[in-house]
Amino acid sequence: MIDTHAHVYAREFDQDRQDVIQRALAQGVEMICMPNIDLDSIEPMLATEAAYPDICRSMMGLHPCYVDQHVHQTLDIIHGWFDKHDFIAVGEIGIDLYWDTTYQAEQETAFLTQLGWAKEKKLPVVIHTRNSMQETIQLLSQAQDGSLQGVFHCFGGSVEEAKAIQDLGFHLGLGGVTTFKNGGMDQVVPHLDMRQIILETDCPYLAPVPHRGKRNEPAYTHLVAQRIAALKEISLEEVDRLTTDNAKQLFQLL
Repeated sequence: MIDTHAHVYAREFDQDRQDVIQRALAQGVEMICMPNIDLDSIEPMLATEAAYPDICRSMMGLHPCYVDQHVHQTLDIIHGWFDKHDFIAVGEIGIDLYWDTTYQAEQETAFLTQLGWAKEKKLPVVIHTRNSMQETIQLLSQAQDGSLQGVFHCFGGSVEEAKAIQDLGFHLGLGGVTTFKNGGMDQVVPHLDMRQIILETDCPYLAPVPHRGKRNEPAYTHLVAQRIAALKEISLEEVDRLTTDNAKQLFQLL
C-alpha cells in the first residue's frame, strides 16, 4: 500500500517517528507521500525524507490555509525550491473557505499559479478543498487543458462531485472519512471507479475508525483499504493492488 498524503514530518511525530515508520512498514505500507503546507514545513519535511529516503517522498506547494496578503512573496520562495530538489507533485494546494474567506481571492490566485507550475514541470497536483468544492472544480476546469492530473485529497463529497472530478481526469484520495459511520461515504464509494482511487491518511488528522479522534498515522492506511474493500465488495488484496498501481502511475513512483 501507499499512503499518498501524510504529514509524518509534523511535530506530532517528533517523539516516535521511527516507531511510526516501522508500524507502517509492518502493515504493508511501502511508501509515504508528504505534502508541503507552508514555508515552515519545508525543512522538517525534507529532513524526514532524508532520514527515510526509500520510504518518504516530498511534494512542494502552498496550502490554502496559509495564504495571506504576502502570497506573492511566499509563492516566489516556494517556486524556487523546484530548482533545488526533486518533488513528486505540486501540493498541497487548493481552496479552503471553512475557517475564513478573507483571502479567497488570494487563495484562487495561488491555486491557479501553482496549477501553472504543474503544467510547466509536468507534475501532478494534490488538491485540498474544504467548503469550496464547486469553486475548486470550476477553477480546475478553466485550467485543465488536458495536461493536468492529480488528486482531490481527503475526498468526502457526493457521487456527482466525484464524477465531475473523475471526468476532469483526476483521482480521489480516500482516507479516514471513508470509515466514519455518518460520513456518507458508504453511499458514494460503491459508485467510484477503482481506476481513479488512491489511499491516504492525512495523518496526524482524521484517524479512521476505530482510532477516530486520536492521532492518525500511516499504519492505518490498511483500515481505509479494508473499508473500501467492504463497500466495493472486492478483496483487500484487490484494493491494495489497484490503489498502489494508481498511486505509482500518478506520482511516477519507482
